[in-house]
Amino acid sequence: MIDFLDIVFVYHLKSPDDLRWHSRIHSHSNNQYELHYFIQGEGSFQAKDRFSIRPGQMFISLPEEVHRVDVKSLDVPLIYYAVLFSPRDSAADLSKLLTGLAMRNPLSLGKHHRFFFEELREKAQSKDSMQRKSAEHQFLSLLYQAAAENSAFHFGDDRNRHIERALGIMQENIFKRLTMEEVAFKLNLSDSYFIRLFKDKMNMTPKRYFTRLKVEAAASMLSGSELPVHRIAERLGFSSEFHLSRVIKQITGFSPREYRKGIHHQRERSRIRE
Repeated sequence: MIDFLDIVFVYHLKSPDDLRWHSRIHSHSNNQYELHYFIQGEGSFQAKDRFSIRPGQMFISLPEEVHRVDVKSLDVPLIYYAVLFSPRDSAADLSKLLTGLAMRNPLSLGKHHRFFFEELREKAQSKDSMQRKSAEHQFLSLLYQAAAENSAFHFGDDRNRHIERALGIMQENIFKRLTMEEVAFKLNLSDSYFIRLFKDKMNMTPKRYFTRLKVEAAASMLSGSELPVHRIAERLGFSSEFHLSRVIKQITGFSPREYRKGIHHQRERSRIRE
């Protein structure tokens, strides 16, 4: 069916240097498609045409199609998921479907799919082959739903909605000191139930997820700016650059120096293909 080449959560940060990497003009190789799903912020998506971005929109980029994402205002971060994938040789019908979807850019997916893409990312990178296969079917279902006329996207039960809201709260407070008790209070859930529900759905505690978000923001700054490590640590609420370095290494296996040199990028792409 398909091979996932990369799935990333992109948090556009509030300085020109922070935006440099993700706003670059680029394209992907033959048979490589990219899906962008925008959650927050305003800007423009440019491929053959330029489109205004609104939360809940999805764009498909075709192989070798030059495209870029631009931010309207540095005061409002542009948050989105990007999925780089490739149909297998036998998936001619899927390639036709994707071409048709790209002609309809932008597609209105709705604003409540954070959980969908987080779950997709976890499954696609799993060591369990059944989880990876599940991710393929989940993603294909989304594409076929998008192609169907008068399709309505249903998100699922109330427990998923709690996770969706929790993801939003954490994603929007990356630069703040946020406790999981505060998140549970905002959801009107008990602390113990919230932690148990989140772990059941996301296969990790909410605290670990929030820490991972901060690490991903730090990695983006390390890769796309010259901001000193101690300043990055300060902006993200770590006690010191040594604390940040230790946490990055624990969660990703890479050091800040490796992120700054771009050594991590090739290794990460190789891992998601395994």
